Amino acid sequence: MSLSSGTPILRIFDEAKAKKFYGSFLGFSVDWEHRFGDEFPLYMQVSKDNCVLHLSEHHGDGTPGSAIRIETDDVGALNQELLDKAYRYVKPSVEEKPWNTKEMTITDPFGNQLIFFENEQS
Repeated sequence: MSLSSGTPILRIFDEAKAKKFYGSFLGFSVDWEHRFGDEFPLYMQVSKDNCVLHLSEHHGDGTPGSAIRIETDDVGALNQELLDKAYRYVKPSVEEKPWNTKEMTITDPFGNQLIFFENEQS
């Protein structure tokens, strides 16, 4: 028996804002979308490289203001890629942490924090 990585569910409240933030800004692709019918809340999967997230408009799915950690091998390059997009609502920076990581924290339009981190070599 073994476990694989989990898939976080983040609460969203506006499909257009979510697609602009996660798609245009962060560079995630929409893998699939689901609704139980017309005028029902959206549930979708987005991914970039090996990172998979579920985004949900459903009441009770996730808690607004959640935080997730996403490992990357070059947080500096990711930071520069995002800065080059000149997204007006987020100007991320990288911080070195005392627990030997470099981290870039970005808050999405719904209050969820995405903490992109790189483990520093010892």
